[in-house]
Parts: sequence; C-alpha cells; structure tokens
Amino acid sequence: MDVASLQAENEQLRSALAQQMSRVQQLEEMIRALRQKQFGRSTETTSALQIPLFNELDEDEELDQAAESEEVSVRGHQRKRRGRPRISDDLPRVDVIHDLDEADRFCHTHGCSLTPMGEEISEQLEFIPAKVQVLRHICRKYTCPECEGNVITAKKPPQPIPKSMATASLLAWIVVSKYMDALPLYRQCEIFKRIGFTADRTTLANWMIACGQLVQPLINLLWDQLRAQPVIHMDETTVQVLAEAGRKPDAKSYMWVAAAGPPTEQVVLFEYQPSRSGQIAQTLLVDYEGTLMVDGYEGYGPVCTRNGIKRLGCWAHARRGFVEAKRMQPKGTTGRPDRALVMINKLYGIERKLKEVDAQTRYVARQELAVPVLAQLREWLDKTLPQTAPKTTLGKALYYLNAQWQRLIGYIEDGRYPIDNNRAENAIRPFVIGRKNWLFSQSVRGAKASANLYSLIETAKASGLEPMAYLMTVFTELPKAQTIEDISALLPSNIGIGDGH
Repeated sequence: MDVASLQAENEQLRSALAQQMSRVQQLEEMIRALRQKQFGRSTETTSALQIPLFNELDEDEELDQAAESEEVSVRGHQRKRRGRPRISDDLPRVDVIHDLDEADRFCHTHGCSLTPMGEEISEQLEFIPAKVQVLRHICRKYTCPECEGNVITAKKPPQPIPKSMATASLLAWIVVSKYMDALPLYRQCEIFKRIGFTADRTTLANWMIACGQLVQPLINLLWDQLRAQPVIHMDETTVQVLAEAGRKPDAKSYMWVAAAGPPTEQVVLFEYQPSRSGQIAQTLLVDYEGTLMVDGYEGYGPVCTRNGIKRLGCWAHARRGFVEAKRMQPKGTTGRPDRALVMINKLYGIERKLKEVDAQTRYVARQELAVPVLAQLREWLDKTLPQTAPKTTLGKALYYLNAQWQRLIGYIEDGRYPIDNNRAENAIRPFVIGRKNWLFSQSVRGAKASANLYSLIETAKASGLEPMAYLMTVFTELPKAQTIEDISALLPSNIGIGDGH
C-alpha cells in the first residue's frame, strides 16, 4: 500500500474517530441533562463564584450585587434575613383600648391617684372571613288613579349578566380567584358551599364566558392602544381546548400575549388562537409599523417584512442556551459557557445601572459601555463557533447567538428599546401557572373569555390598580355605557391608581 493510500485511510479513521467522540459528548450531555432535570435546580441564575473567572465585571457592580441583601451563614449555606411583615397604612384600624381597672389606678407606695402619661401601641392583623349576602331588588310600581292600566315600574340598573343572580362583586371575586390566584372553578364551588352558596361548576363557567363577552369592547380599545406604542413585546404558549370543531381534544392550541406601553399606559393582552402560524401574527399586528421584541420564532418574519417592522432579539433567550450548556459541564469545572455568561451578564449589569435614566441618556451610555462588550463577544463567537460540535448543547447555544446576532444587537440603536423579552414572559407567567391547575378549556368560547379576562387583570396590575376593585367598577359601569367615551373611561389608564383601590 502506497503512502497516499495510507494517508487517506488515516484521514478516514480520524474523521470516524471525531464523529464517535462527538457522539460520546452528546450522549454524556444527555445523561447530565436527565440528571439535571430530575435532581437539579431550574433557576437560570449563575453563581457569584464564576464572576471573577475572567475579571469581566467592574468592582462597583460587584459591590452593588453584594449589597442587595443581607445574608446569614447557617451550617454551610446562606439564608437571607427576612424582616417582619409590613402592615399597610391603607388598611382600616379598629382601636381596642386596654385600661387599668379603677381599683388599680393608684400608687401602692404613696396611695395617690395615678396620672395618665401616654399610650403603648402595637398592631395585629385580624382576618374577617368572606361571606355572601342576598341583595333583594325591590322595584316599586306606581299608577295613576285616573288612568286605567297606567302602571309605571322603577327599573334596576343594567346588570353585568341580565337575569342572573350574580352581582358585580361576586363575578369580580370569581374572576380574580381563577385568573389571578389560579383557583379552579370546582374548588371555588367547594369554598362557596362552605359559606352557604351552592353553585355548580357549569354555572360559574357560563358566568365567566358572559363576563369575557361583556368586556370585549374594552379589549378592542386596548388593542388599539397597544398598536399605537413604539415597541411591542410578544410571546405565545400552548393551551388545550377539548371541544373545538374539526379538531381532536388533544390538539395543541395557543395563547398569544402582547405587552407594551409606558408606566402610565401599560397594556397586556392575551389572544386565543388555534395555531402558532405566522398568519396569526399578521392579524394581531395589522398595520403596525413600530418595533417588535420577540424570541427566535420565525413566524413573526412575514409581518415584519410586510409592515417594515424592526425586529429585536431577546438576550434572555440567548443567555438561556449558555446556562444549559454550563449545566452540561462536569461538576466543578469552568469552560466556554462561563465565558459567554460573564460577557452577557455584563450587558445586563449595564442595563441595571441605566434602569432609571431617560432614553437619550441610555442610548449614549450603551454606545460607550455595551458596544465594546458586544464587540468582544462577537470576536469570541467567531473564534469558538467553528471549534464546537453543532449538535452539542454549547453548539446549539452558539448557533442561536450567531443566527440571531443582528436582532440581538438592535437594542443599542435606541434608548427606548429593551434588551430582552422578559416583559412578555412575565406577563404570560400567570397564565402558565393557572394552566397547571385548571389544565384545559372546555370550549373555544371559554378560551376566548379567559384571554379577555386575563388581559384585563394583567393590564390592571401593570397600571397599578387593584384587580378586584377594578373589575367591580368595570362590571358595574360597563353595562350602563352608551358611547365609546363611556367605554374608554373604563380603561385602566383612564381610571387612575386612586380610583382602583
């Protein structure tokens, strides 16, 4: 066999060995991933011990992080010292006076009467259990003694659900319990039963559907308000609807969420749709021409191209891949994922410092502080990507970072732009938590009603309103609304914080 043949055979063996080693690495990562899923922590926070690895963080940032909370060492681990619960100044106070008996108000030494010198005040919280009571609507009738058959009856105000026994307060309580506190309707039925009100789950579900339909005019105005914002966050998550025409009960449907607006006009909206197709995004963002913050899902591509929407990438998603890659490393070791995380964490450290500044100041600071870090990260990415097997956890994280790079760095172009899509992810979290309890929607009407009610609750929360008080106002006043101005007055941004408590 000649030298050339030996060299060719050697190269084939090297290539086969490289493939086998890559496969071994993938299998080892799969084992670590399964162990992590079963026994590990799910948090994405990175250990403070990795921060000094590459001396990437400024000293003042380290000090800022160290000063965030006081920690106490307890047998090998750290615990945060918790203060006493704070009692709100807005809660009503009931004074309970404790005084000396008349016979004890004298000095045992001198025999003279004691003189008052002040008070010692301490506060406790008292819980008043919920109760139901019946409102009897008595509509009085009048007639003219001279006119036969001329009877005039007083009318009660329009109700949120006509001819229903449910008042605005009862409906608001059920909505908040289910969509904010994740309490399924069948559990609420048991609670009501204990306090003297018997209702079945079907009745409560029908009430929720009626409430969702009632607030539709408000939801329409909120969509108009959201599309007027310069930046919109969007995300989507799965939901199961059992009875949907033409679909199997286990078919996967989606709840879309959009969030936008400054602190005084924040809007969070949910929309039920049977699919995750790009056509849904085009419907929701019709005529929108601003900026869109989303993850790497390409279903948003067509509407961005058609409308000329600027698309931003989410650094939280990019970072998540390297967190997973770090978990796949052998315990106690450091490597390439740590390097990426240190640089990404530095970008977030810059954003924390700029949280309270105006958009122009944030833009200038990003150019000065974030651009060099991004350049350093890009240089490291270009060097590391060709050296990493693409199917490994690290390879997937690197590929995502490279594929999304132009969208990811777009946030430095305008001080109004966010660094990640956490706003949408935080907005969708209450729905995800609730889904673990109630599992599915029975019908499309129920899913759409849920979307509307989640929208009102999350928008009210984002606007600083107390959801129960806000929904009571909406369910009381919306049935009386006659004009678009009447409906607009009930938007969370128009009610004001003071009116929502």
